[in-house]
Amino acid sequence: MGAAEIAARLRVGETRAKHYTSLPTWPATYDELAMGRVWATEDVEAWIVEHRPDLNEDADE
Repeated sequence: MGAAEIAARLRVGETRAKHYTSLPTWPATYDELAMGRVWATEDVEAWIVEHRPDLNEDADE
């Protein structure tokens, strides 16, 4: 996932998403491409389950 995908998943703007990716609890970067850093989807989803359970896709509404 890149910054745009993370922003969409977290339901925030890209600036706020970049804040999240700078947190010490955020998963390690999977790779860095010409377009920027990317993270493994499963790592991002695991972070969301732990740190933003309100965004868990499986959460009851």
